[in-house]
Amino acid sequence: MPEAAGTKTVVKNRKARHEYHILDTWEAGIALQGTEVKSLRQGRANLQDSFARINGGEMWLYNLHISPYEQGNRFNHDPLRPRKLLMHRNELRKLVGQVEQKGLTIVPLDIHFSRGIAKINLALVRGKQLHDKRQTLKERDDQRDMQRAIKGSS
Repeated sequence: MPEAAGTKTVVKNRKARHEYHILDTWEAGIALQGTEVKSLRQGRANLQDSFARINGGEMWLYNLHISPYEQGNRFNHDPLRPRKLLMHRNELRKLVGQVEQKGLTIVPLDIHFSRGIAKINLALVRGKQLHDKRQTLKERDDQRDMQRAIKGSS
C-alpha cells in the first residue's frame, strides 16, 4: 500500500490483520510528550498488544510501548503510559455504540507522521476464530500460486 505524500509510517501492527476481521478504520491524533515524539521518529515503538478504550467520553490507547529516548535523561516518559487519542466528538459517539456490541474492540493498525504530526490508524475489529485464520492463509497461498503461474506463463 503506497504512502500518501507527506506521510511516513513509523510502526505497523502486522498481527492485527491476521488476528481480527477489520470492520471500519479511522485516523486519530495522539497526545504525546516531547521525548515520546523523538523516540517515535526513531521508530522505537511496539503496537503488539495495544488497544483503545473509551473512558468518560475520551478515547485512550493502552499498552502502546514507546521506548524511552536515549538522550532524554530525567525528561523521559513512562513507556507504557495510557495515551489520549484525539478524535472528533461525533466519531467518538459512533464508536461508543459500535464497541458496546458483543465482541468488538478497537486496535491500532499503524502509527505515522502526517505533515510532521503523529497520527494513528485505528480499526474497529472482531476477533477471528482459528478456522478463519486458516482460511485467510489458504487464500493468500492460493493468490500467490496464481501470481506465480501467471508470471511463469508470460
